[in-house]
Amino acid sequence: MEEKLSSVAKTLTPSPIQQLSYLAQRCNAINLAEGFPDFPAPSNIKDAAVSAINSDFNQYRHVQGICEYVACKMEQMQGIDVNPLTDVVICCGQSEAFAATMFAIIDRNDEVILFDPSYETYHTCIRLAGGVPVYVPLDPPYWKLDPDKFIKSFTAKTKAIVLNSPHNPTGKVFTKDELEMIAGACRTWDILAVTDEVYEHITFDLEKHISLAALPKMQKRTIVTSSLSKTFSVTGWRIGWAIAPASIASAIRNIHTKVTDSAPAPFQEAALTALRSPPEYFDSLRRDYESKRDFIVELLAKVGFPMQFKPMGSFFVFAELPESCSLSDVEFVEELIKQAGVVAVPGCGFFHGSSSPSVLSYQSRCIRFAFCKSADTLSVAGKRIADLVKDAGHLKLF
Repeated sequence: MEEKLSSVAKTLTPSPIQQLSYLAQRCNAINLAEGFPDFPAPSNIKDAAVSAINSDFNQYRHVQGICEYVACKMEQMQGIDVNPLTDVVICCGQSEAFAATMFAIIDRNDEVILFDPSYETYHTCIRLAGGVPVYVPLDPPYWKLDPDKFIKSFTAKTKAIVLNSPHNPTGKVFTKDELEMIAGACRTWDILAVTDEVYEHITFDLEKHISLAALPKMQKRTIVTSSLSKTFSVTGWRIGWAIAPASIASAIRNIHTKVTDSAPAPFQEAALTALRSPPEYFDSLRRDYESKRDFIVELLAKVGFPMQFKPMGSFFVFAELPESCSLSDVEFVEELIKQAGVVAVPGCGFFHGSSSPSVLSYQSRCIRFAFCKSADTLSVAGKRIADLVKDAGHLKLF
């Protein structure tokens, strides 16, 4: 019955991490692959969720207070005036907010600019909406945006650009100059920008998150998507939102209602507690993740990875394999699972066939490690990896 599948469905295949997950399970590997914390969420928001369940918040629900807190946060952090009644849509996580946005703005054969490497969900959502992903390579090892490559990616069919900053998988935070370049192109070509800002509170070394919507004349052409998931360690709660001009927000809301109808009711109630968190919570979050980042970067450098780029945000390290390593990224992860009992993500799943020579050489040579794990998990993983080091100071896998 495969012939009955849609053309897009026929092209979707398991990602490398899915294919390696069975091997990882058999080896009882420590999970430094998937981007979810293995430590508890804050007790006050868990208590709020339990209270909501016990109070029978079990039916379809729209908690307007979430919209009000999100609007307040955008004003405080970015200086953006958002109308909570018309401009904010509550969705089932950032993923659904992004998908509903694509269905709301993309017509068949519209082109959408993405940066390579990028989170694979973007590509799929664009294609499901009938759009055509167009990739602009970020130049390694510092993942800079080249102005010439960027400008050459625009055509008369360009409808939107997707920006994820802080960036998955690299940990890059786009600079103010890069953001201004992107905003200028959006204004010149009269296109929309869709941002994924789920790591907005996880930045390091005094780096500050700047939303593209905060730049001059960009709020009216930017759809911001985000969620509770990363900031509050609740990736399974599926509470996210889209912030957009009223007419676009209305379209996203209509699509959300037709597809899922309601985000989980008790977790919407708990979101009110989360979004009321004091500034001290976010400061502590950054310090904790910065410490974890430093641990994993130092560990990888000690075992031979050439750590030229230190992530400035998110909770991922995208590490290039040493020149002395003859294994591909997939082969390396397979051996890391078998010999050390640690699983990471092969980088090839984040690249999309860029023709740039500088990026081609990286497409099977990078490994993503997630450091959103407890201190105990990172310590055990570090010891297992360090135990593979030879006398020369490099991993036996190399």
